[in-house]
Amino acid sequence: MKYRTEHDLLGELEIPADALYGIHTQRAVENFPIAGRGVNPALIHAFGAVKLACARTNHDLGYWTETDPRGPSRHSDLGAPNCFAAIEQACNEMLDGLLDEHIVVDALQGGAGTSTNMNVNEVLANRALQILGRPPGEYQTISPTDDINLHQSTNDTYPTSLKVAAVRLLRELERETIGLLDAFQAKEKQFANILKIGRTQYQDAVPTTLGREFGAYADAIARDRWRVYKCEERLRVVNLGGTAIGTGLNAPRQFIFRATENLRAITGLGLARAENLVEATQNTDAFVEVHGILKALASNLLKISADLRVLSSGPSGGFGEIRLPARQAGSSIMPGKVNPVIPEAVGQVGMLVFANDIALAMACSMGNLELNAFMPVIADCLLGSLDMLTAACRVFRAYCIEGIEADEQRCRRHAHGGTAMITALVDEIGYERASDLAVRLSRTGGSLRELVLAEGLMSAERFDEITSPQYVTKLGSRPKKPAAP
Repeated sequence: MKYRTEHDLLGELEIPADALYGIHTQRAVENFPIAGRGVNPALIHAFGAVKLACARTNHDLGYWTETDPRGPSRHSDLGAPNCFAAIEQACNEMLDGLLDEHIVVDALQGGAGTSTNMNVNEVLANRALQILGRPPGEYQTISPTDDINLHQSTNDTYPTSLKVAAVRLLRELERETIGLLDAFQAKEKQFANILKIGRTQYQDAVPTTLGREFGAYADAIARDRWRVYKCEERLRVVNLGGTAIGTGLNAPRQFIFRATENLRAITGLGLARAENLVEATQNTDAFVEVHGILKALASNLLKISADLRVLSSGPSGGFGEIRLPARQAGSSIMPGKVNPVIPEAVGQVGMLVFANDIALAMACSMGNLELNAFMPVIADCLLGSLDMLTAACRVFRAYCIEGIEADEQRCRRHAHGGTAMITALVDEIGYERASDLAVRLSRTGGSLRELVLAEGLMSAERFDEITSPQYVTKLGSRPKKPAAP
């Protein structure tokens, strides 16, 4: 293998000759073999957009033109306009996901994300050199720092890229929550007239319908969908142009005002430059707020997935009131066993999102003075949770919710075979008499309907009316007529 020699303030390193990364990336790879996974692709693509916005802004200000303020010899014999065109193409390729394999640093790293920023800078510089027909490493023509990182810092490009990536993933998550909501609403209608037991504390409580249960799930996901939609607002304010600590040191004033405008045009997102760039560079509480919304969704998914496991338990020895789609054989030793693997997987996503929430909140609270050094773990947790929740909602809908079937006979048998239905009779026969029926029914078993009719407590027609799905799920009871004077 052929190598090229690159140098930095610490010395020299040999880099594979055709590698698009450089010495800063190589040091990071050696220093941070930690998570064993790379930077989230969404962050890489967002970096491509940010670097493109900065490059276009610098070009508009005269850099990479024939009148480049750094001098006409800055870009060798290739000409400044050609260099800009190559940089622009490289940024677009990163934005489109074509350079992902060259971002090789670990997801977790020291330095507030500098390793990621430099990996991006080196890849874009070397890819631009390739486009110009030059070998990687010819940094006197296009430099990772003097050109790609011109008028920027990790401290403004990394948080801005993270916000762009998060907003994009939030929109994907919203689409999947809408799909999941639609699936629950369809089941609400399908199961509207299936009478069953409602349970509190795992004990029989009062009659309800399966449709009402699924309608409650739908309403919970509807809230999550609205929260996800609204929390994009928390991420639209960026600190691009603030450079190191938000003062904009070493960046032209016009660059600071124009960079976010170009980024908004490139991404199509409603981004705005922070009025106080120092504050926006110091503080990361917006990420805590947004992840709290993700935790709420995770909480609902975990609760619903646990409910479905209980309702489908058995099939012979459990509730067995619904049947989940069979996705795979459930045991290597128990023939015929099929496990609720999709709700189990969704539940595990919820657990990991809870864990990410703790790590992210701790990282955001550990920022010191003018900067938060823990941006890599913030990014890993936030984008990881978004990816997992998006996938979980999609899998939950497609592989579980849409295929759920009800065992209507079993639901009805449970409803009429226990004491839960007795609560529906209280308005008619009174609490004491209903309690007596409950005790007798628990001792003797049998049918509540038959016992009520045998006692002459009400007619068969009246019993069937007040134990119907429509009656037990209506809001409140009809007022009783006053006794005749």
